Amino acid sequence: MWLVYAAGSTFFAGITAILAKCGIRKTDSTVAMAVRTVVILIFSWIIVAIVGSGEQISAISGQTLLFLILSGAATGASWLCYFRALQTGDINKVVPIDKTSTVLTILLALIFLGEGISLQKGAAAAVITIGTFLMIEKKDVREQKKSRHGGWLVYAAGSAFFASLTSILGKIGISGVESNLGTAIRTAVVLVMAWGMVFVTGKQNQVRQIDRKEFAFICLSGIATGASWLCYYRALQQGDASVVVPIDKLSVLVTAVFSYFVFDEKLSGKALTGLVLLTVGTAALAVL
Repeated sequence: MWLVYAAGSTFFAGITAILAKCGIRKTDSTVAMAVRTVVILIFSWIIVAIVGSGEQISAISGQTLLFLILSGAATGASWLCYFRALQTGDINKVVPIDKTSTVLTILLALIFLGEGISLQKGAAAAVITIGTFLMIEKKDVREQKKSRHGGWLVYAAGSAFFASLTSILGKIGISGVESNLGTAIRTAVVLVMAWGMVFVTGKQNQVRQIDRKEFAFICLSGIATGASWLCYYRALQQGDASVVVPIDKLSVLVTAVFSYFVFDEKLSGKALTGLVLLTVGTAALAVL
């Protein structure tokens, strides 16, 4: 069943990026992240109540709780970078770079989880990397060099790095706790981190100024994220991280299709080739 859960995570993660992009056209990315995290937290604890795993919280070991907290912190950092990149860059470029966390996860899973890596997996990871680089245009690199405060490319790379840490820490953290409860605890950590950033940067007054339409999209993206997380961590609990993560990253295809119809973002021939390689490499990792 972990394969079904991983596929569900892929779909919901794909539409999350689209909904989030619609919700941050005028709204500050940090404020939007904080608002949507509230939605995800409510969603997560409702599921915990439904499955009846809340009573297990007292039995969670200190080590498991520590790794859940660290995983939540890594998720918060990844989101901050991701939504900043999404607000300033094209979705068809930001998302693929974010998905390179697949390659980093494979390496970290090898080092910390002892999940082996074969020649085939190494080749698939190389194909993913090549595909990602093909989707980055020369003008994007030039714009990045001119940026003094870190352009979307830096934030997208940061998102990938912290996302890979999230997967590894999350895998360790949910080994001793029901997956839905683990997700809810992690989300609580992200909530504290997100709102902490809002108040530190003095943006709390902007919450009341959010456009109603964008507010609706932010909430919908939160629901989609919650659904993706529930599927993802259920799959991660039952399957290998080095296999579950690549399947989840196929959400880039869902995002590419929706971005074409919603934002009219079209891929160049080079970028399309990169997307194909990215997809092939990711699919290969899922079946190897």
